[in-house]
Amino acid sequence: MRIALAQLNPTVGDFRANVDAMLRAARQAAERGAQVVAFPELSLPGYPPRDLVERGSFLDRNEAELERLARETAELDLSVICGYAGRADNPTGKRALNSAAILEGGQIVFRQHKTLLPTYDVFDEARYFRPAESIALFRLRGRPVALTICEDAWNDRNYWEQRLYQRDPVEELFTQGAEMLICINASPYSMGKREVRRRIYSAVAKRYAKPVLYVNQVGGNDQLVFDGSSFAMNARGEVIGSARSFAEDLIVVDLDANAGDQREDQAEEPEAVYQALVLGTRDYIHKCGFAKVLIGLSGGIDSSITAAIAVEAVGKENVMGVAMPGPFSSDHSVRDAKAMAEQLGIRFENIPITGPYERVLQELAPVFAGRKQDVTEENVQARLRGVTLMALSNKTGAMVLTTGNKSELAVGYCTLYGDMCGGLAVISDVPKTLVYTLSRIANRRLNSAIPESVFTKPPSAELRPDQKDSDSLPEYDVLDKILEAYVEHNYSSKVIASSLQLPLELVQDIVNKVDRNEYKRQQTAPGLKVTSKAFGIGRRFPIAQRYSE
Repeated sequence: MRIALAQLNPTVGDFRANVDAMLRAARQAAERGAQVVAFPELSLPGYPPRDLVERGSFLDRNEAELERLARETAELDLSVICGYAGRADNPTGKRALNSAAILEGGQIVFRQHKTLLPTYDVFDEARYFRPAESIALFRLRGRPVALTICEDAWNDRNYWEQRLYQRDPVEELFTQGAEMLICINASPYSMGKREVRRRIYSAVAKRYAKPVLYVNQVGGNDQLVFDGSSFAMNARGEVIGSARSFAEDLIVVDLDANAGDQREDQAEEPEAVYQALVLGTRDYIHKCGFAKVLIGLSGGIDSSITAAIAVEAVGKENVMGVAMPGPFSSDHSVRDAKAMAEQLGIRFENIPITGPYERVLQELAPVFAGRKQDVTEENVQARLRGVTLMALSNKTGAMVLTTGNKSELAVGYCTLYGDMCGGLAVISDVPKTLVYTLSRIANRRLNSAIPESVFTKPPSAELRPDQKDSDSLPEYDVLDKILEAYVEHNYSSKVIASSLQLPLELVQDIVNKVDRNEYKRQQTAPGLKVTSKAFGIGRRFPIAQRYSE
């Protein structure tokens, strides 16, 4: 049997365009001699559709476009597997189903619904979907096939020490006599996840001594980036076909010949993070209807890497960098920002904020009388920069990209309505230490666009004389280890201090900063997820609360 795996980049709710892309891929698969083509989970409406599935009209469109896909592939000698949002017939419970359909000869010949509905991290499927009550095999081209949807294949008792679910749909289907597993997925990227997937599915293939085929969505939808990285494994758990990461692709695998297309390009993780950020930025901008972007260029490492990613995402002709020097900005900051903009080939504007800053302080002086200068005056500068960028955004129609990293966002080293202004927080899930690594990658790809001085200067917000980040925070290599332990692994202060051999008082101070600044993070722009636990839809803590480590 020759099976094509078509990893596509759908836009949520753009049914016609999504189905048109599936039709093109189906025809390509047929031309290449495939008998079956498999598309990802919820590929017809795009994933994740979230509250859209609560609209009856949305579910109706799913069914109508599914029927169109069946009609327009009728002339192809091809079985089509695709994911869609179905309507539950039951009088009680959720009205929607996360479903897969098999189309043959213009007809919908089989439907299978998702059994295991994840409700951890970024997933909230039990909120929307009703789980399948039963599962069954389908004879695909004469062979009994187990068709599962993403999480259904992530509960192998021989792989997980602690399983989340009682049922194992894969085990049930192989017990019924399945000769292969086809799993359609919308599995978002995070560092290390591509390797985890392969280990999981290799274990399944070896356990049942049957081939396993895995097709995954690709592209960015809101805060999630999907990497594709589809693959096919033989009965020994060996990869016999692989698709690209972070790009649409179609591979054909011949199970009888134990061979398939090999487009192996699984870069090392820092390079993969860079590719994920480029893809996620491009799709967020374009799928939201924008073409151009604005970035406040400070001459620092964070705005530099953001500008580099933007250039790769939407092209240098669509990126504007804006320097906004204030009373405490160093000469080298503007110089480095301009040099990088010239090297990248982007438009550069210099709009000083010193005059507006002095005028604001003058107007506030009577109200501030008798009070010492503090962070208030620093924040006025940051907010004037936010005002400037948003004014340019309104006038030009360009989206503002914020430049704060995960380390700053974690401890609140950022200003609401100032440097947090914008439509997308590109590196908000990138720790500061990783920012430097990604910047080296950017320089290899973009002809050393980021000046070397940007790498060597001490990080500074430049909001007061001789200010450095280390005045308020521990060195970033220490801070990032604490944050990873607390944010991504939920370790207590005592465990973190002991394992990292750090003073407990230091760790507690950082942990308290993280907890106190939840209100800021819930007002920031959406950011792209690349770590196992990002600030965003996958991390849900109350703002008004009094629990403390």
